[in-house]
Amino acid sequence: MKKRCFWATESKLYQEYHDHEWGKPVYDDETLFESLFLETFQAGLSWITILNKRENFRKAFDNFDYKLIANYGEDKYLKLLQNEGIVRNRLKIRAATTNAKLFMEIQVEFGSFSKFIWDYVGGKPIINQFKSRDEVPTRTELSDRISKDLKKRGFKFVGSTIIYAFMQATGMVNDHTIDCFKYAS
Repeated sequence: MKKRCFWATESKLYQEYHDHEWGKPVYDDETLFESLFLETFQAGLSWITILNKRENFRKAFDNFDYKLIANYGEDKYLKLLQNEGIVRNRLKIRAATTNAKLFMEIQVEFGSFSKFIWDYVGGKPIINQFKSRDEVPTRTELSDRISKDLKKRGFKFVGSTIIYAFMQATGMVNDHTIDCFKYAS
């Protein structure tokens, strides 16, 4: 049996996410947007809630196409509020549109969102060497800085804890504990 990080033992869905996505460096803008989108909806909820609704989000939000999401109007907003398959938080749904627009502004300014976000870590993952769950932070000075920058640009639901989770998910930081089979991969 594979030894996984402490949080990836609850369900098969968690294990699949852990084994194939979490901590794997992501450099393409489409996947980065999806991850940021899902993390913002996770604010105040458990990650398993979001994973369980991920495919519903994918269908409801046009396969996480930020170009389409940026142009959602009131009709689409009202339709999303009725969708029982997603998190129907009014502010988060509005934030999805706002964040998609701002995501594209960053693309124009920096050439890609990937370049913008990965420049914070010099283009390569920070490899941590945590032994236990108690050592893994929920935020860092770096996530504070990124969060502050995104908020200054107008992004919503991008507090430091959400940004650190985004950094973990997209491999900007490798927080697999040293006893996890994914640590060295």
